[in-house]
Parts: sequence; C-alpha cells; structure tokens
Amino acid sequence: MKRFRSIAALAAVSALALSACSSNDSSSDSTSESSDAVTTIVVGASPVPHAQILQFVQDNLAADAGLNIEITEYQDYVQPNVALDSKEIDANYFQHLPYLETEIAEKGYTFDHGAGIHIEPYGVYSDKITSLDDLPDNAVVAITNDPSNQARALDLLATNGIITLDDVDAPTIYDIADNPKNITFQEAEAPAVAKLLPDVDIAIINGNYALENGLTPSKDAIYLESGEDNPYSNVLVWNSESDAATITAVKKLDDLLHSQEVADYITETWPDGEVIPAF
Repeated sequence: MKRFRSIAALAAVSALALSACSSNDSSSDSTSESSDAVTTIVVGASPVPHAQILQFVQDNLAADAGLNIEITEYQDYVQPNVALDSKEIDANYFQHLPYLETEIAEKGYTFDHGAGIHIEPYGVYSDKITSLDDLPDNAVVAITNDPSNQARALDLLATNGIITLDDVDAPTIYDIADNPKNITFQEAEAPAVAKLLPDVDIAIINGNYALENGLTPSKDAIYLESGEDNPYSNVLVWNSESDAATITAVKKLDDLLHSQEVADYITETWPDGEVIPAF
C-alpha cells in the first residue's frame, strides 16, 4: 500500500509538471503569435514635416493597427525613390503627385500611391524686397531644377504677371514666352534653394525646405501659394512589385495618415497654415 501511494503521488507530481510545461508552452506560443502580428515597415521621408507626421503615427496610432514604423530620413528628392525602387525601404512619404508622375515617366518606376495627405504651400522669400510688386528689372531668382517643382514655381510667377509661359503641361525656364523684367534664373537642387536667399532677389522655396531653414511660410513669405484646390498634395508611395504582406501593411499606414487624428495633429502643429491637411 505504501509503495502504491508513492507511485500514485509520483504520478500526480509528474502530471502537474506536464500541465505546467504545457501551460508555459502555450504562453510562449501566444507571445510569439502576438509578436508576429506586428509588422515592421521602413518608410523614407523628408525630415520636416513628413518624418514628424510619421513619428506621430508611430507614437499614437501604429500599435493598434499592428504596425511598427521605422523612419529613414532623406535630405533630397532623388534617393527616396531610388531606395524604394531597390526595395531598401517599403514606402516613401516626401513627394507630391506631379513630381511622382514625372519620376515614373522618366525612370519607369513601378510605384503606386495613396490619396493626398497634406499640402505645403510654395512660397516666395526675399531679404531684399517685401512685395513681388517691387521685384526690380534684371532680378536674380533662385528656383529649383527638378521639372515638376520648377513648373510650379514658374506658374506662381506667371500668376503674378511677372512672366508669361508657353502653353505646355510642365513648363521649364526654356518655356518662358515673355520676360519683361529680364529676370535671370539661378537653378539649384531643391534643398539648396533656401541657401541662396541672401544673394538673390527672391527665392521660390518648397514648403518643407522653408521650414527646415527656419522660415515660417505664413510670416516670412512675401507671396504664398493658396492651399485651396492645390494639386500638389503629398502622398504615400509604395512599390507595386513588393510582396502582398508589405503592400497590405503600407496601405494600413496610408489609412492612418488619412485619419482625423493626423489631420488634427497637422493643424495643431502648424496652426498658421505652413502645412495643411489635404483630406
């Protein structure tokens, strides 16, 4: 009897141990599944405002959507698309639709995109004059050299009656029909235009680079593009040849970027219209 009780007790202890092991294994599996449910995506972005907006999403919205966003910052407008094409990143957020369409047409990228997220009004800045009406003859104008943004800047000058343009879809400085003030255009990469400001009469600067250089568009620009019916809204872009899981995750991010929380963040962070929600 004593031996029987000992065997029974040993069996009971073994059963408890097996039960505990089973419980631990189950817990371990559950943690693994929970971890696997979070998808990490790498997104290339300009530092301001794009990376800031992405960081807000990462800090406040991403976890509930099962996302972890790793942000890679780029200072120019070329490398984010190169990196996306080679799948070094999963998406990028820095460009407006006309620029994207030009890039696709010129380089054959297999990219797709979401709807517009925000607009950064283009501005004219000067250390020498306070109004475009005062732009002198033979003025030097700093302007970006990429086709879509150059067209945007030239349209801005044409709207103000400073030049007239040939009837083409995306005019460059070679499509100026009339230049009564005999303006000289100084072309530069978009990040460098603001650096030319002290030496030129006016500089026409992308909104993100104005912010990066300490300029407040609503206060410092002598002329600011309207945000209403503006076709230059910035979009999230992804490679349509990425795997299905990556594209699904990026589209989740796109949904978050169009949320009311993001719209509120944009208007609260840039209350003077430096950045405007596009949805």
